[in-house]
Amino acid sequence: MMPPEEESPDGDRDSGLVLLHSPKSGSTRKQGCDPFAQTQRSKLQHRRARINQQINKEMRMRAGAENLFRATSNHKVKETVALELSYVNSNLQLLKEELEELNSSMDVYQNDSESISVPMIPLGLKETKELDLLVPLKDFISEHYGEEGVLFEKEIKEFMELRQAMRTPSRNEAGLELLMEYYNQLYFLDSRFFPPTKTLGIFFHWYDSLTGVPSHQRALAFEKGSVLFNLGALHTQIGARQDRASLPGLNQAIDAFQKAAGAFNYLKENFSNAPSLDMSAASLTMLVRLMVAQVQECVFEKMTLLRAQNDFLSRLQLAQEAARVEDVYSVVHQTMSQPHVKDYVPFSWTTMVHVKSEHFKALSHYFAAIALCDCPAPSDAELPEQEKAFLQFHVTMPEGPSLSVLLQDPEERRKLGKAHLKKAIMKHEEAMRIHGLCKILRKMDILQEVLSFAHKRSLSKYSEIDHEEDFFETGEAPDIHPKTHQKPEIKSPNFSQVKVTDLFHRLGPLSVFSAKNKWYPARRVHLMRGENGFGFTLRGDSPVLIAGVIPGGCAAEAGLKEGDYIISVNGKDCKWSKHAEVVQLLKSTGKEGVDIGVITLQGSECPKAVDRKAAVMSSGSGMLKSDKENSRKSLMNSKSASTLLVWSKKSKRSKKSTCSGVPFTAVGDNEAMY
Repeated sequence: MMPPEEESPDGDRDSGLVLLHSPKSGSTRKQGCDPFAQTQRSKLQHRRARINQQINKEMRMRAGAENLFRATSNHKVKETVALELSYVNSNLQLLKEELEELNSSMDVYQNDSESISVPMIPLGLKETKELDLLVPLKDFISEHYGEEGVLFEKEIKEFMELRQAMRTPSRNEAGLELLMEYYNQLYFLDSRFFPPTKTLGIFFHWYDSLTGVPSHQRALAFEKGSVLFNLGALHTQIGARQDRASLPGLNQAIDAFQKAAGAFNYLKENFSNAPSLDMSAASLTMLVRLMVAQVQECVFEKMTLLRAQNDFLSRLQLAQEAARVEDVYSVVHQTMSQPHVKDYVPFSWTTMVHVKSEHFKALSHYFAAIALCDCPAPSDAELPEQEKAFLQFHVTMPEGPSLSVLLQDPEERRKLGKAHLKKAIMKHEEAMRIHGLCKILRKMDILQEVLSFAHKRSLSKYSEIDHEEDFFETGEAPDIHPKTHQKPEIKSPNFSQVKVTDLFHRLGPLSVFSAKNKWYPARRVHLMRGENGFGFTLRGDSPVLIAGVIPGGCAAEAGLKEGDYIISVNGKDCKWSKHAEVVQLLKSTGKEGVDIGVITLQGSECPKAVDRKAAVMSSGSGMLKSDKENSRKSLMNSKSASTLLVWSKKSKRSKKSTCSGVPFTAVGDNEAMY
């Protein structure tokens, strides 16, 4: 368990954070992050990071040795290299075992209350390397956007600080919001800097959560997927730390594990071709099922708290609830035993799941026995309701007398209860036997305590109802039909929960100024107002579009074209300006005329509606399966990604549409003539 001196009053020293300033760099550490926290959990994560680096080093040495072994024909060199390879492989195996032991340190993530509850399985966070984006992004801004990259150093550094902060999230809501904030910022980074046909030469490095094996990809999708994985992993840690002896703690644990299942499920459905095993479809399926099983276990514990009354029907419900937990853990154990997952998942996890499956099967039979042996026979009024419940209780009806006789005859109830207790004791003993096979679980005192308590309780009850004059052979109790009153819900991440502003907002609206769009160099045009105005029509907002140019007018003579976007008026940046604001700037010009800065999108010299789903993820050989992952973003920040008005016919003309001395047919709907 976690030492109390390393905990804050609420159980984790890294849980309540404020903005801190580093005296050396002057950078601000984000709320929800504390890289200097000295909790047991953070020490564990630091050890995991150190082992990851050692594994990376050994794997590079092995790759070099294997290349040399294949390349050389010298017999002595081959012998030396073979010896070196065996040494490296031995080191890798030791490191893998050390990492597995860290991943099996479930007790570190549990709460420190004195109540006895079965430990939950949490996940450690994926580690990543530092990433320097300053030069690549500055170069891209200069090359693609035609802006001075040095003017955006503040925004780039702010993004890098956010990435650095999300590497060490606190184990609370602030930590979750930090990961979500970074994930949402990746949407804007993708739209701004990752064109579909070009890479920035940036590699995203992440270590496998369970094996420590390093992976890297150029695709931003790998970065997104890894952050999403950590979001799910952090939810598992928050769920494991709750005090499940109280109703609020149980509800929080249920919510956390459901959200963890949702994060892993979202990752599985929206990303593919992940280079690391922890994000493969097989592993994510296993993790979703594991989280659902842990939710179901919490539901059972919630039932034991809520059903304080000891009546017959309540105990039957508890038995069926326990059978449901056994059922879902059996599915998880089968998933963990599959070929692609078996050698990857820690043995302690597989054993723990197997132990829980047997343990809850034993509990289901125990509560069935308690219902039969400790509750009085029903009255005539109660009999129909109990008969109905008992008909749906067993998978197959028990042999013997009719249902009404069984429920009303104390001796028949005792016989069936004794059969259930016999099965419960057998399953308890099987759970303890499996538990004893795993060295890591044997060190987990609280699990040993839970199993031993349940076993002794069943033995005690069996001794109590066992009579010396019993000469009948105890029959085989039928299995109990699993049933739950609260089905687990897989809660997908709510990305709109954390609002973010595009850090690179100054580059302009994403509808035009994105990585997927290309435009000709900006032009500055000087216009003088003629008798009929400037001779063009304007449409839309942010940026305003020149929708039409009158032949022979001032605008046409100055070189303005249909489809140009106005980005400045008299030196004032107008990328984000509304229609009315640009009109006001144009109207306020005097006889000296006006300087207008415009750009023309390549391949769109005529007006076109711009796709609302800005910037599909540039994966190339990356891991995005479909654009589902981006589509949910289209409404996330309408101000930052506003779209142009399309050429649509409306029954009424726009209030902005004005016409001065020009035939009505010369101006389209939703346009204004100037």
